[in-house]
Amino acid sequence: MTKMPGWLDRLGARLTHMGQRLEERRARKEAEESEDLTADPSGPAGPAVPAEPPPGVESVPAPPSYAPAVAARPDPVAAVPWGMRVAAEASWRLLVLAGTLWVLMKVISAVQLVILAFVSALLITALLQPTVARLKRTGLPRGLATAVTAILGFAVLGLVGWFVVWQVMDNLDTLSARVRDGIEELKQWLLDSPFHVTESQINDIASNLSETIGTNTEEITSAGLTGVTVIVEIMTGILLAMFSTLFLLYDGRKVWQWVLGLVPAAARPGVAGAGPRAWRTLTAYVRGTVIVALIDAIFIGLGIYFLDVPMAVPLAVFIFLFAFIPLVGAVVSGALAVVVALVTQGVFTALMVLVVVLAVQQIEGHVLQPFILGRAVRVHPLAVVLAVAAGGLVAGIGGAVVAVPLVAVTNTVVGYLRAYSQEQALRNLPKPHGATAHATAPTPPPGVPGDPE
Repeated sequence: MTKMPGWLDRLGARLTHMGQRLEERRARKEAEESEDLTADPSGPAGPAVPAEPPPGVESVPAPPSYAPAVAARPDPVAAVPWGMRVAAEASWRLLVLAGTLWVLMKVISAVQLVILAFVSALLITALLQPTVARLKRTGLPRGLATAVTAILGFAVLGLVGWFVVWQVMDNLDTLSARVRDGIEELKQWLLDSPFHVTESQINDIASNLSETIGTNTEEITSAGLTGVTVIVEIMTGILLAMFSTLFLLYDGRKVWQWVLGLVPAAARPGVAGAGPRAWRTLTAYVRGTVIVALIDAIFIGLGIYFLDVPMAVPLAVFIFLFAFIPLVGAVVSGALAVVVALVTQGVFTALMVLVVVLAVQQIEGHVLQPFILGRAVRVHPLAVVLAVAAGGLVAGIGGAVVAVPLVAVTNTVVGYLRAYSQEQALRNLPKPHGATAHATAPTPPPGVPGDPE
């Protein structure tokens, strides 16, 4: 009991010493933190120590403590609404795409003749290539099979063109006489009609038309010179198409392999699979269109012939050629046949020709095209109209002819590439494991060993 006060004194002294040491450590820690804040003004706590201004620059005093606080301005990117940012991102990409398409259209317009000739060669090759394949299967060499097919094909086309020109020239005098008779009948009908048209008015119209032709002689002459230039361009395009057809028939596979070599390696498998499918679509389209056009020409030509309309054979050939322009070509060729019948044979014959044309075109649209062309090259009528209009505006009649097969091939390629990309994505997915693998495992059919039932 006498030693208790001394023990308590020693314990109190030790606690006091430990408290002093803790106070010293706390003081050193606060001193170090104050030095860090002085060195780094952006510290999280404590006022920032302003740095000394450079020489020659006056220091700006800090605002007083009672001044209102000013909110910091947000980041400009964060201030723009999200929808507007998305629209801006899409807009500049669309502008880049539109600029690229504009440059591409300018390039196509500059070399329009070459592109149309090559596309025409592709269409002719798609029509003749099955014949080359059959001749090769009979044992003929590739070069001989190509030569025989090209010579026969070009000979048939040349004979058809010569026959059309011959028929037109042979019936031109008869057609001119019937046109004059038709004009006289129209004049007499106008005089007897309830419209009260007098012969002097008709003569005034005829004289005004003659004066218009006489005053515009220079324009007609320039139009004739333009027509000569167009004929030269057409002949050049025909020669280019012939040479391109020969090389495509002979070396088409090598040309395709060369094109595949230009494609990036990552996209090459998809393009290699889409190419043959696009070629089959183009071949089916060309062969189906030729068959449908031939049927139209035969039946409408027979109807015109039995109705005693002059130049029935040239009109049938024109119907065959215009059938390669979907929708628009049928309307133009049918209207031409009706006008010739109206001028030469009268109103009743023209109405009968119109009935024949409409009946054949209805059979073509609802029976022949779905049966012959099939679903592989079926294109929506709206897409056909827009494609023909766009092709006609860009490249005239040639553009209208190649627009629809281009849309059909593009539809096939895009559909295949979409399916191919989905298949590749499924293949690259991680394999299922655990309970997921058991749920997705194929179940064997009943009666097979391993069947859970």
